Amino acid sequence: MRALTHATFGDATDVLEVTELPLPEPGPGEVRVRTVLATIHNHDLWTIRGTYGYKPELPAASGTEAVGVVDALGEGVTTLQVGQRVVAGSFGVWAEYFVAKAAGLVPVPDGISDETAAQLVAMPFSALSLLDYLDVAPGEWIVQNTANGAVGRLVAQFAARRGVRVLGLVRRDAGVDELAAVGIHDVVSTENDGWQDAAAAVLDGASPLAAVDSVGGSSAADLAGLLGEGGTLVSFGAMGAGELQIPSGALIFKDITVKGFWGSRVSREMDAGKRSALFGELFERIGSGEVELPVEAVYPFEDAREAAAASAAPGRVGKILLRF
Repeated sequence: MRALTHATFGDATDVLEVTELPLPEPGPGEVRVRTVLATIHNHDLWTIRGTYGYKPELPAASGTEAVGVVDALGEGVTTLQVGQRVVAGSFGVWAEYFVAKAAGLVPVPDGISDETAAQLVAMPFSALSLLDYLDVAPGEWIVQNTANGAVGRLVAQFAARRGVRVLGLVRRDAGVDELAAVGIHDVVSTENDGWQDAAAAVLDGASPLAAVDSVGGSSAADLAGLLGEGGTLVSFGAMGAGELQIPSGALIFKDITVKGFWGSRVSREMDAGKRSALFGELFERIGSGEVELPVEAVYPFEDAREAAAASAAPGRVGKILLRF
């Protein structure tokens, strides 16, 4: 079989190669999946570059999310069938075939397309898991920056259905109109001075119980300033802005708690019942059309370097997919 691998760390546009590898055999509790479509995420490109939290041994496989069809069952697997369509959120799926633990695969309902299924885990499930992790009751507020990013939009959409209020921060005035066009409101631009007054007007006396930071650097201080006493600030990403910068006064006088959220670990350690319930909620939202997962383009996996370049290009709306 053929797989996308890299012998050195570097930009995916330079180091990704199509490599011939032996067909993997599933062990006990595992299944072999024939890949149909795989998604390119930022963290995939960072992993190939060697700058992500997980750094594989070289030569390394690549990719963390795909939809495919069960091709072979390992010993003891009774929950899946050959020919069944499944989603995988595990490392090494950019290959014509891959092996994964049966317990980690998610069967895909018939009404969901391959293009949508290939994107279910890393962004939508992480966003829903993050919202669940925050444990905020209906009517309460959370605040998030990069509200116009993929996860930010999803958090706002899932929160609205749960009755949770979301104050979204964007860095450009145009971002407010972009989100309003897709039905997401309570958004404030930080492009100009005085944005805190606009944020206070949206909150109307309420204090967010939780904040989600996807930028890092001084942006964390902006969120800390909006949090109420005893609030929680969750670091979800950094976007190259560096270490969190949080005033000591917010920690001392507001008694703010700071936590990190890594979707891969949370999903791996999540109780099976909780995981099943969240995926059920996710399938319901997507099946109803409330949540859409746009696709920018689909590339043959042999053109992975070109696809990686397209994924990194600014202004992209949907995800870049690889077809195997």
